[in-house]
Amino acid sequence: MSKNVPELVMRPEFEAGDIQDAHTGDVERQLSIFERVWNINGVRKIVILFGLVATWQIYTVALDVEPLMFPSFTLAAERMLNDLFYGDLIWKIWFSVKVLLYGYGMGMGIAAVLVLWATASRLGSDFIATATAMFNPLPAIAMLPLAMLWFGLGTASLIFVLVHSVLWAVALNTHSGFKNVSQTLRMIGENYGLRGVPFVWKVLVPAAFPSILSGMKVGWAFAWRTLIGAELVFGASSGSGGLGWYIFESSQNIETEGVFAGLFMVILIGIVVENIVFRNVELKTVNRWGMQR
Repeated sequence: MSKNVPELVMRPEFEAGDIQDAHTGDVERQLSIFERVWNINGVRKIVILFGLVATWQIYTVALDVEPLMFPSFTLAAERMLNDLFYGDLIWKIWFSVKVLLYGYGMGMGIAAVLVLWATASRLGSDFIATATAMFNPLPAIAMLPLAMLWFGLGTASLIFVLVHSVLWAVALNTHSGFKNVSQTLRMIGENYGLRGVPFVWKVLVPAAFPSILSGMKVGWAFAWRTLIGAELVFGASSGSGGLGWYIFESSQNIETEGVFAGLFMVILIGIVVENIVFRNVELKTVNRWGMQR
């Protein structure tokens, strides 16, 4: 053999006569308390939040940042708790949440009607494709001047822009999910005699629910930020409103800690809705059904 070619080494054969002599080691091991706690999704997110808050506090205190420009977390939290328990912040939160629920519900209802039309008719499908291409890129806040002209300085104007922000995102995601349902599932539903709304409810909705839930999340995010932005303008025009007006009023009074308190409350409500409402729906549906890891 050539000196550059290593010699082949034959591995001796080994045969276990008794299966009990075979030993593969520990397949699984007992997790420590730290590992079990760290595997909880909520714990990891809380650690991330505490890390961000600690960074905020350390930055403002260590560098002695002017509170008028960037208040510390403790100042913003103190202002938020004080306005919650002794001020009118709780009523402003309720105003915003109530308007949001109205607009979100109406947007979901109109989206459901459009998707049913698109499922039953080619014209409806073409309408959703055209309308979403036209209106989905259009910022909902840009519709506020028209809403105030048409509906006046009232809650109806806010609901109008909320419906616009929710409608197209939900309709587009739901319609796309319906189109991606496999032909096999469709044939099974048809063989059972399902037609119309029962076919949509029992076949298309469960199969496309991950896309529907994604559209609901996107619609919620669009609606929440649209509402806060609209209330900044609406509150400045009518002298009342919810969280957006609270932030605007604090900025006009040069109360920076109030601005941060309002922004922190907006973020906190968003986190609660995302991780309690949508997360539980996701765990009890698409995760349990094995459609998502």
